[in-house]
Amino acid sequence: MEEPLIPVVPMSHTAHIRSHRKPRPRSSSALAMRAGVAGGVLSTLAVAGAAGSANAAEPVTQTIELPTLTADMTAQVAESAEVTQQAAADYQLRAERDAAAAKAAKQAKADLADAKKKAEAKQKAEDARKAAAERANRSSARTTLTSTSADSDVPAPASGSVGTVINFLKAQLGDAYVMGASGPDAWDCSSLVQAAYKQVGVDLPRVSQDQSVAGTPVSLSNVQVGDILYWGGAGSAYHVGVYIGNGQYLDAANPSKGVVIQDLSGYPASGAVRVL
Repeated sequence: MEEPLIPVVPMSHTAHIRSHRKPRPRSSSALAMRAGVAGGVLSTLAVAGAAGSANAAEPVTQTIELPTLTADMTAQVAESAEVTQQAAADYQLRAERDAAAAKAAKQAKADLADAKKKAEAKQKAEDARKAAAERANRSSARTTLTSTSADSDVPAPASGSVGTVINFLKAQLGDAYVMGASGPDAWDCSSLVQAAYKQVGVDLPRVSQDQSVAGTPVSLSNVQVGDILYWGGAGSAYHVGVYIGNGQYLDAANPSKGVVIQDLSGYPASGAVRVL
């Protein structure tokens, strides 16, 4: 007789198999150790949490300080703008002062030139007055001289003021010509003429331009001994000399000739003025 089959039920690999070991009682020291370990872990987690909280709070602190930094920067920008504005104002003030000073200097220069012109005009008027009086005296002297020598064909020599001028000029013959020189051994054209007329109390301007308008204009056909001859325009003459008669004049000619007597035919004058 066959034995009955016993069915075999397969077991899951996860099926719990009871342990046949008896549970060992846990000692108090083991429990204390586990409690200590757990406490240490919790303390570490607490410290880590606190550090994390501190690190997390740091951006909040920066965010709170940001308005303070922005306010400081705003104040610095405002101060810089104020300094720039003040510098611009100072520069503008200096520019205005410089412009005012330049304008004042220009006006002072113009006033000085005007005063100089007025003084020169006054001096010319005074010279003209003296010249007129001198001419009157000379005319009287010439009338007397003509009446005393009416029967003589020999021309009378220059006398009085004219004679003094001519004698002084002839005494300088052979002196050197030096531009800007005023004697006694070197002259330029205008300084020689000025010095000659100074011998008779006539103060002439220093340069030829002014000497050409210092007296009464006369035509070259009526020129007389002692008249000033000039070359160039009246008021812009570049050379002067003195007529000494017989178609001749005496002048400080140039560096190569010096003080000489020359013929008008070789170098005709542009005009003449009479101061005696």
